[in-house]
Amino acid sequence: MAKNVERLKVAVVMGGFSAEREISLLSGAHVCEHLDRLKFEVFRVDVNKASWDVLMNERRIPIDRHDFSFTLDEKRIRFDVVFNAIHGTPGEDGVLAAYFELLGIKQTASDHYASALSFNKRDLLRIAQHLEIPVAKSFAVTKGEPINLYAILQAVTLPVFVKANRSGSSFGIEKISEPEDLLAAIDRVSEIDKEVLIEEALIGPEITVGVIKLKDELVALPVTLIETENPFFDFEAKYLGASREITPAPLPEAPIDRAKEWAVKLHKHLHLRGVSRSEFILVNGIPHLLEINTTPGLTKQSIIPQQVKAAGLSLAELFETMIEQALND
Repeated sequence: MAKNVERLKVAVVMGGFSAEREISLLSGAHVCEHLDRLKFEVFRVDVNKASWDVLMNERRIPIDRHDFSFTLDEKRIRFDVVFNAIHGTPGEDGVLAAYFELLGIKQTASDHYASALSFNKRDLLRIAQHLEIPVAKSFAVTKGEPINLYAILQAVTLPVFVKANRSGSSFGIEKISEPEDLLAAIDRVSEIDKEVLIEEALIGPEITVGVIKLKDELVALPVTLIETENPFFDFEAKYLGASREITPAPLPEAPIDRAKEWAVKLHKHLHLRGVSRSEFILVNGIPHLLEINTTPGLTKQSIIPQQVKAAGLSLAELFETMIEQALND
């Protein structure tokens, strides 16, 4: 008789400390729903400012942060691998990755340096320019330092987007068309992040490209076209149905292929792991990078699941591949 193969213990971490917490909880639940229970023993772990807990039915069992373990029925449980489903801090900005690296625990997302670098919009755009990937003109300011409105308006042309430099899911973004509104917008956004990016608005279709690793090869997923009547692809458009997402994008082949090429190039150059999603605006048919997400949404409404389905893959396959890569990295 064949011996029973012990299942890998997988901690799906979700929640986090940012405004993206509720979305992350949905992403984590969706991951848990699709992980193969014949191969994995799955544990939901809610990471929040007050506590870190394993969620088991109605129970919340505290995580011992000294070694990321917990005790169940007087038995110490340690995880084989962590599936990172936290958007924003501390899952997408590298903080949690650094913690797991110190403990020697494998996890599905990028390492702490790649995560922190990608999460910083200003630094990411500089790298994109170095790679000869077009980006919008921008100007960075820091809370507490003098703001030179004249210098800003010399560097960028209105309308602009005022963005929190380190945020996601379109939190901390305002579109400004009049110069007299700019300083107030900077002040509001600086409450979310002390570093603020003023970015020239790009006019054209918005597309987004997922990148995953299959059989040791980086692959761009089918591209999604995003249509919304909102001023931009904001939180309402992303998660509350105020947008139309079309996968694959019904656009000419040349810009789609170029966006795929550049998304793969960024993923490779930044040494990302797991799945990434790069967002572009097509200006006169040329993709311009907006940002890259290293722990993109995985809810039922999120774009990556749509792209995975369009590629003829299942989420179970994707998630298992991500876990295997984390263990073998």
